[in-house]
Amino acid sequence: MSKFNKTQEYIASVKAEAKKVTWPTKRELWESSLVVIAFIFILAITTGVCDKVINFVLGLFLSK
Repeated sequence: MSKFNKTQEYIASVKAEAKKVTWPTKRELWESSLVVIAFIFILAITTGVCDKVINFVLGLFLSK
């Protein structure tokens, strides 16, 4: 089989697979985005609190 035939076969299989894809609705996309934003917000707060606690504890040990 030549490279040209392999390329044609590959493109045909990509097109066939692309037809099977189901895209999310606007509502599903919006809800997923909100979940990601909320998770990032919670992670940022958690990281900030941990940073403050570690700085406080290290300050107690290193200030003496």
